[in-house]
Amino acid sequence: MANMKNAKKAIKVIKKRQVSNNEYEASMKTAIKNVERAVSEKNKEKANDSLKVAIKRIDKAASKGVASKNYVSRNKSRLTKKVNELN
Repeated sequence: MANMKNAKKAIKVIKKRQVSNNEYEASMKTAIKNVERAVSEKNKEKANDSLKVAIKRIDKAASKGVASKNYVSRNKSRLTKKVNELN
């Protein structure tokens, strides 16, 4: 356990950030799964709608530093490719 005042505060800040980061990451992963589910059901409209949401969530996670630039571009590309193959 931390002894110094600044170390104790740092622990609190880290926990707060961790909760926030987990929310962004979970939201992003759920959106990705929704797109993949819609693609597997071959539902074009649902896939297009979920793709828009997923891209927003992925970009938001990237802007908050939760996801790396390469991870973001790779996932956006893969999801868009899957949805376009339906059309």
